[in-house]
This record gives sequence, structure tokens and C-alpha cells, in this order.
Amino acid sequence: MTRQLHEFADLYRRKGPWCVAYVDASAGTTDSLEAAEVRPGDVRKALAKQGAPPQDQEAAETAVLPADGYPSPVSRFLLVQQGTVALNEVLPGPLVVPERVSVDPIPDLLPLLKHRPEELPYIVAEASREDAEIRLEYAGRGRPAAVRDVEGETEDITKLPAGGWSQDKFQRQTEQIWRRNADQVAEEIDRIADSSGARLIVLAGDVRARGLVRDQLSEAHQKLVSMIDSHPRTAGNDNGHFEDEVQERIALLWAAEQEQIMDRLAQQEGQANPESATGFGEVLTALQQAQVDVMIMNDGALAERHLLALGGEPWVASTQEQSLGAEILGKVPAPAALVRAAALTDASLLLVPDGVLPHGVGVGALLRWPTGPEAPGRKVP
Repeated sequence: MTRQLHEFADLYRRKGPWCVAYVDASAGTTDSLEAAEVRPGDVRKALAKQGAPPQDQEAAETAVLPADGYPSPVSRFLLVQQGTVALNEVLPGPLVVPERVSVDPIPDLLPLLKHRPEELPYIVAEASREDAEIRLEYAGRGRPAAVRDVEGETEDITKLPAGGWSQDKFQRQTEQIWRRNADQVAEEIDRIADSSGARLIVLAGDVRARGLVRDQLSEAHQKLVSMIDSHPRTAGNDNGHFEDEVQERIALLWAAEQEQIMDRLAQQEGQANPESATGFGEVLTALQQAQVDVMIMNDGALAERHLLALGGEPWVASTQEQSLGAEILGKVPAPAALVRAAALTDASLLLVPDGVLPHGVGVGALLRWPTGPEAPGRKVP
């Protein structure tokens, strides 16, 4: 799934040094409790050994505490600069890359981005014929962002006298109540989806109720619906199985978007003036011109490469001559430098594993305008 990076642009503009800690934060077992007690001191010692300013050491030591209230395993990503905690994220799940504590000229957000590739908003609604629970959640977070309970009408909803005309009358009345309740739930889901930009709506609960809710959603939101035959709030049900099904729907959504992006990249190959770049040099040049719309990167394939991080446009360079007079902040791993340049030029990021990009390259990009003649107002380094 592509990750929007503009939220980090202000961080990337600030001067370092930056202290980074990506560590286990679990505190749910005897072993993890013992590790949690020594972790703050260990982080401080590691930063001191790398020359971090004393105020940064102190801020990091204070911030790296056990993540109480979160089920283990859980991880933490921490950024400290000039004695201030700039970012402190508790991330559900184990570490996805090796633990690291470092002092860097620019903030390296790759551990965070790999642990939480996209804060995809989605809605989970469990509907009965009387009420519903609606949760707004974000992929990668451990807790719902919001929970809304919708209470519908209950009068006459189960009154079905036996036999004849009166039974038909009560059945019709009950059906009308069900529809009004479903309309109320659908209206609330539409409101939450509009305000959050939700890209998936999972409907669960009573089979009739969720069908009515789906039918009364706006046309645009009906296209986002995925049904799950489960009642997660019902006592005795396996809520873990339900959550697994929800995560499977999210994974399918991510896979479909990745496939779409890679298809677009493949379609550009061989064009005279493609709206794409493939390979380290081409993508670097495109980033220097703010031409990249989506950067597709296999960071492992670029692990041995380094680039110059710059304090102003074009933000990244391979040599001093390419810096165009901008301050050179330092020589840093290429993946960190490329992600920073992407964020500062409002590009989005798709991280991919080995074998996804063509010809064995480590990075590619979809561009805002075709390669070829220089775009008006743009300088080619």
C-alpha cells in the first residue's frame, strides 16, 4: 500500500542531529518486564556512545518506557532532536526490522514506515436489527480511533402474534422498524466514511440487518463494503478469528493497489517519453526535479548505497556538484535519503520486497510528467 509522506515533511526540514530508537516495548511477561527495566538505561548508553547531546540522551531515556496497557508484543519508534521528543509511536506487534538505536544527520523513518506502512482508515460495523456498534480504525494501530453506538427502535420488533391478518400487519410493522434502524446505522456509517476517507467498510452481525444497512448506504460507500459472517460482540465467539478476517480484507486491498501500481509501471516501459523512472540514477534525477508521484522501493536492495542529504532543494545528491549550493547535512544510507526527498517533494511511497520491481532494480517511480523535454520552470541538476 502506498504511504503518504507529507505529514513528515516538517520533521525532515529540521536540522539534526537526530536520535532514533526502534525497540521492543513489551511489558507483559517476566522476561519482558526485566528487559523493560534496563531498556531506558541501555538506550541512553548507546546514544552517549555515538555522541548524542546530553539533553537528547535524557529525553530518550525518559521516553523509552514500557508500553503499559498494550497487549504484547508491542514495539516503539522514537525520534528525539534538541532535547525534544519529536515522535514517539507505540506500534502493535513485534519488531519488523532489527532493533536499532542511532544518531543520524537526518531522521530515518524507515523502521516506522515498514512497521506501519499505511494508516489506512476503515470501518467495522456490527449490526443487529435493533442497534449497531460502529468502529473507525486505522491499519497498524492497536486501538479504534472512535467507537459509535447506534440505538434503534425496539417497539413491536419481536411481537409476531400467531395467525391471520394481524400477523401480516405486525410483520410489516416490524420490517419497517428494521429498515428505519438500518437507515439510521447507514447514515452514521456514511458520515464517518466521508469524514475519515475510509477505504473499506466491514459489515458483520445479523445477516438481515447488515444486508439492509448495505442497501441503504450511499452508492459510493456500497462499493467499499465487505461482508463477514460473524458476530464479534456475541459471548463465546472467537473475536481473534473475526479480526483475522478483517486483516485479510485489508491485505487484499493492499495487494490490489500494489498490483495496480506495478501494472502502471509496466505499461510505461518502452514508451518514447514514459511517465516512469526505473533504476537508481533515473529515480534520483526525478526526485531532484520534484517529478516523482509514487516512489517504489526495495530498501534491502539499496542497503549498501549512500547519498548526500541536503538542507535545501534538491534535497538529495550523489555528489557535491549535484547539491546546487545547498548545505550538505551528511552522507546517509540511500533508502533514508530517498524517502526524505520523496516526503519533501510530496511524493508517496510503496515499499516492495525482492522480485517485484523489474530487471532486479532497487527503486522505480511513477512520474508527474513524462521524461524527455525539460518541464517549464524546472532545473535539471
